[in-house]
Amino acid sequence: MSTAIVTGQPVPGSSLEHDLRSLGFDVRAAADAVEAETLLAAAPAGDRVALVDARFVGHPHALRLGLTDPRFPLAAVPGAVTAQPAARQALTRALARETSAAVQDDEAAAGLADRVGTALDADDNGVHRPELGSLVAAVPADPQARNEARQAVAAVDDEAVRLKSAVKARDGFFTTFFISPYSRYIARWCARRGLTPNQVTTASLLTALIAAGCAATGTRAGFVAAGVLLIASFVLDCTDGQLARYSLQYSTLGAWLDATFDRAKEYAYYAGLALGAARGGDDVWALALGAMILQTCRHVVDFSFNEANHDATANTSPTAALSDKLDSVGWTVWLRRMIVLPIGERWAMIAVLTAVTTPRITFYVLLVGCALAATYTTAGRVLRSLTRKAKRTDRAARALAELADNGPVAGLVARVLPAPLGSPLLVALAGTAVLAASLFSGVTWAPVAGAAVYAVTSGLALRRPLKGALDWLVPPLFRAAEYGTVLVLAAKADVNGALPAAFGLVAAVAYHHYDTVYRIRGDAGAPPAWLVRAIGGQEGRTLLVTVLAALLTAAQFTVALTVLAVAVALVVLVESIRFWVSAHQGGAPAVHDEGETA
Repeated sequence: MSTAIVTGQPVPGSSLEHDLRSLGFDVRAAADAVEAETLLAAAPAGDRVALVDARFVGHPHALRLGLTDPRFPLAAVPGAVTAQPAARQALTRALARETSAAVQDDEAAAGLADRVGTALDADDNGVHRPELGSLVAAVPADPQARNEARQAVAAVDDEAVRLKSAVKARDGFFTTFFISPYSRYIARWCARRGLTPNQVTTASLLTALIAAGCAATGTRAGFVAAGVLLIASFVLDCTDGQLARYSLQYSTLGAWLDATFDRAKEYAYYAGLALGAARGGDDVWALALGAMILQTCRHVVDFSFNEANHDATANTSPTAALSDKLDSVGWTVWLRRMIVLPIGERWAMIAVLTAVTTPRITFYVLLVGCALAATYTTAGRVLRSLTRKAKRTDRAARALAELADNGPVAGLVARVLPAPLGSPLLVALAGTAVLAASLFSGVTWAPVAGAAVYAVTSGLALRRPLKGALDWLVPPLFRAAEYGTVLVLAAKADVNGALPAAFGLVAAVAYHHYDTVYRIRGDAGAPPAWLVRAIGGQEGRTLLVTVLAALLTAAQFTVALTVLAVAVALVVLVESIRFWVSAHQGGAPAVHDEGETA
């Protein structure tokens, strides 16, 4: 329960108390600042508390945005200020100062909420003030102003604004024009029936898994049903975020579910297509694994670039300025959003191709489309980095090192050997080139030697902070090296089951890497060091897979990949689920994931 303390003399005909109760607040009245301070002290310690001016006039959704968003410890709109339990002390101190300074009369009490908000701002407490747009939130000083404010409220449709704000301001072409026009109404339907975003997210996952099962049948009817269900899953995927924004039901657990389920749905569907193709006598597991690797590496490029630059100082670039200029021209905005093949366009393409063509054609088109999109986005980011005058922070360098996922072998190298003369990216590129050459050499033990060199260079690459202009490319380079090694060795084994086992292993490791990203984005830090050591780190797993391929027969190697995939999946899933559930229960910041454009 939340507590709202309404300060000042009640206004006849005001709907304020009703609106606050509809938002879940237990309403208390305070005639003056002293009484407000007493009521604040008496409110349960675990409650959200709000101070609201009795003269407030505005839309209920303005109050909802200002007083109920769980992502912000402190928030305010004109005439109201709120604090979650974590920020309760700051609110109490600000109120105490205003109480001691104020003249104890009705006027001073009525303006208390705004004065407390100003005091919180003065103390650098980071008060969130939401963008209200056409919504009204005002504290009229006289009857005429009150009447004008009420007329302004009546002139704006609160529900229409709420529905519009449920949709992301920046989204892909397909999502904007083919999904959001009706999915927002599904979100409202869900809200009115008490459904939560997490329930809708789970429904989206189940729908996608059923779609994958339909694709796995290998029949034309199954492929058509799979395409339809994949689009239905995407509609629900859009709906869960819109429901979260519509009803402000953000949560730590919800952010994690939304982000990880998107990857699980897409990659499970790839597996379903591969199984369906196999029923028709066509082996496309290498294509399915290649598509998963390419898509994961694209995301790591996005994450690494953003982490390297979001808090950099002197962060200017002519390339970025040109990009912003293009985004101000109508048709180029949508063209640029479609070129990067965001999730809406990608899933629509996969769904249509599944229904009308074959899994092999679907994967060919997907790989070509994603490769072109990856080339476009990566080239643009490289140009931005080379032309950008930026000083990257220690926090950014630490985040990139955590994304690199180096394990004990690289850690030992970093402690023992001196720092190399070259930049971290050049060292990593050299090691990756040696590894790639060894994989295609045709010599049995060459991949092991190449992986050993790669492990050493992985450690050397992180001997210096990753603050260079292009050092954000190191983590995606490592992802490509590890995943590519598994793909090549499984393909060279050339036995039934090797590539599906490799798909499972890469999926388990990719989950770990996505989990690392979401923890860093949520300011929770990387997974614990013991977990990274337990699963070997990226260079340790790469070295282990090459050794297994050299020592074992093709059939034994397939079994080893399967065992390794199960072991990694169990360790990372158990630790990850424990972390996110405990973070949710512990009241961690509720930052809803808006999804990656790619």
